[in-house]
Amino acid sequence: MAYFQEVAIISGAYPKPVALVLQYGTAGFRAKADQLDHVMYRMGLLAVLRSKKTKSTIGVMVTASHNPEEDNGVKLVDPLGEMLAPTWEAYATQLANAEEQDLKSVLINILDNESMNLQEMARVVLGRDTRPSSQKLAQVVVDGVTALGGTYQDYGLVSTPQLHYMVCCWNTMEQYGTATVEGYYRKLSQAFLALTKQTTYHLEELRQLNVDGANGIGALKLQELEPYLQKKLLLKVHNDGASGKLNYLCGADFVKVQQKPPQGLDMKANERSCSFDGDADRIVYYYISESGYFHLLDGDKIATLITIFLKELLAKADLDLQIAVVQTAYANGSSTRYIEEVMQVPVYCVNTGVKYLHHKAQEFDVGVYFEANGHGTVLFSKAAESKIRQLAQDKNQMGEKSNAAKMLENTIDLINQTVGDAISDLLTIEAILSIKGFTIQQWDFIYTDLPNRQLKVKVSDRQVIVTVDAGRRTVSPAGLQQNIDALVKQYNLSRAFVRPSGTEDVVRVYAEADTQTNADTLAHEVSLVVYKLAGGVGEEPKLIH
Repeated sequence: MAYFQEVAIISGAYPKPVALVLQYGTAGFRAKADQLDHVMYRMGLLAVLRSKKTKSTIGVMVTASHNPEEDNGVKLVDPLGEMLAPTWEAYATQLANAEEQDLKSVLINILDNESMNLQEMARVVLGRDTRPSSQKLAQVVVDGVTALGGTYQDYGLVSTPQLHYMVCCWNTMEQYGTATVEGYYRKLSQAFLALTKQTTYHLEELRQLNVDGANGIGALKLQELEPYLQKKLLLKVHNDGASGKLNYLCGADFVKVQQKPPQGLDMKANERSCSFDGDADRIVYYYISESGYFHLLDGDKIATLITIFLKELLAKADLDLQIAVVQTAYANGSSTRYIEEVMQVPVYCVNTGVKYLHHKAQEFDVGVYFEANGHGTVLFSKAAESKIRQLAQDKNQMGEKSNAAKMLENTIDLINQTVGDAISDLLTIEAILSIKGFTIQQWDFIYTDLPNRQLKVKVSDRQVIVTVDAGRRTVSPAGLQQNIDALVKQYNLSRAFVRPSGTEDVVRVYAEADTQTNADTLAHEVSLVVYKLAGGVGEEPKLIH
């Protein structure tokens, strides 16, 4: 128990702010950076315990993703690059909120619950984003790791998906890839170049892409990657952090919510552009038409494009593998209809939150999952990957079948299966567009999004809203769902749902319909019902025109 004396001494340097209560969610902890010293220290401790328990390398990423620059946060990464196990999320919350005098008993409780051996070796890998507070907070994590006798490797400035990749490399004895940033660039670029080598770029503009780096880590890493791409793709990086503020009036979240281009990006008509979020695990595409209309290609459009490509290759390779798409309630109804009815690919709807999509996608040979916000990836089962690689390497196979198998193999290597990765997704999308010879407009016209609107209603207690059916229907408060159903019936091609926010006392309202006016009106009418039946506070919602 000598460890715990050391832990207590160092902990005194990182006191918990009075009355601060934090919850470990899908995205870990997030708060104002100056409130997080104690959390970082304690997550260093928890990472060591998790490493000892799993006998694996565990990752700690210091980031607050698309939050404002003055915020920060931390998330732990499990052995195969996946999100932290739910029982350990609960431990994280207990540790973060424990008063100083209770810290030792909370740690001992975790040890007892998990029947752990403290003598087990522990290794933690660490990464951080570009926020001014990140370097100092990462050092506090190191203090936590070393206090419990863990060893660590600090990767410094990396994107969140790069850290997930590193963890997976460490724990697969580098079968997944080489556990360096250069190894990551080499793996992705080689797969991209191999996948696109059959294609001929006729048009110079098809090779050029505007990238809004959200003034974050993604811009930095994309510039490091570019030399590996051998000029096959010309990236014009905007909002590269040289002058602008992280996530301020730019980035994937801004573009998705505001439905307009980021500041710092002068777009010509029909020019292909995309935005990363602050830690580069989300991506959305967009363009402006000749008439000046803004077109957003979000996670639903990305999932559809990738699914079309994979389904065609599986058919050409004559591989009988089950492909499925996983969405949330926020997916546009047009995308769901197109994938199910036209493409004949099953779609599953799960609760909002990446961990739910990832978990469901693991049930299929090929599971494509994207949230509408642009966070997503593709998972290949071990069996599917083995079949594809065997066929690709079969010397007796020739022609279309062999070619398709090789393209599938390159796609597996190009995709970051541990987590949504803006850089990996960008290369995958660009490869598919070039192979199919698609402009961004042709991609956009595969199906037309139904007009939609998202609103927030302030309530005194968000927990009065209880939902079922992956968040699509409410069972409490009484009468709310019946009112929503009655409103939805008044509009064509319409649907609406409400769900409590995971982080603040607001209820999120989503509506879609055949026209933007109808979607706006339906969203407003639903928000009024929520305000009346779910304890709305402040002014009654107003219709936004």
